[in-house]
Amino acid sequence: MTAIRIDGNALAAKVRERIAADVVQLKARGITPGLAVVLVGDDPASQVYVRNKAAACAKVGMHSVIHRLAAETSEAELLLCIDALNNDATIHGILVQLPLPKQIAEKRVLEAVAVQKDVDGFHAENVGALMIGEPRFVSCTPAGCMEMLKDIGMSDLRGKHAVVVGRSNIVGKPMAMLLLHANATVTICHSGTKDLAAQCRQADVLVAAVGKPRFITADMVKPGAVVIDVGINRLPESEGGKLVGDVDFAAVSEVAGYLTPVPGGVGPMTITMLLQNTLVAANLAAT
Repeated sequence: MTAIRIDGNALAAKVRERIAADVVQLKARGITPGLAVVLVGDDPASQVYVRNKAAACAKVGMHSVIHRLAAETSEAELLLCIDALNNDATIHGILVQLPLPKQIAEKRVLEAVAVQKDVDGFHAENVGALMIGEPRFVSCTPAGCMEMLKDIGMSDLRGKHAVVVGRSNIVGKPMAMLLLHANATVTICHSGTKDLAAQCRQADVLVAAVGKPRFITADMVKPGAVVIDVGINRLPESEGGKLVGDVDFAAVSEVAGYLTPVPGGVGPMTITMLLQNTLVAANLAAT
């Protein structure tokens, strides 16, 4: 068996075409969806992510601004910036790029973003809305994963067992909730799980979000399973320095039924769902 590759780039392009068409309709009503990205410090990876987000906005006709703040910026200064964006009618979505410098309390900052502009889906109110099945904004990476499942005809997971490896607030927990809302039976695994391989082998849908290169091996995968690889890890230069996922792609592709590559899998869909959330925010503001 050779797994069918789920092409995140192709799916992202298709979804972004739909978003661009919706943006045109909003502009006809005098509304241009606007996204503000706040970047504190000069983390190289964050710089790349921010540039990609701005470019993606431009391609679908959205307005975007980037607020670059020095690494030594105080929490109070960052909160003032967020407050100004909360009150800016031209901005419908606000994203504070993580991680933040150690002098800034991440939770306080994320809670400062207006709920109706929280396009990352990190505010406690939006997390709670997801929990009860009435989401306003969903964390972009899990939302992108669900779009990928939908694209291969698995929008309803009734009777399927889904296993999520990782319990972060950004991916693992919201991913589990979305799978549950899609009627899957869900298991969340983490560092305290006994016999992780046995748990993973039960999965019809396996989502890897642990941040460890090639952590999921072929013997951990049920034949024919759908494997969604959320991880993005750069190998050391001694191993070529290339990007790999949390899944051993070559080996698992011989067992799985469907498999997302890294790069070119979940990554493009994450930014796409950020655009989708910004569009939703603009529509909400227009009503």
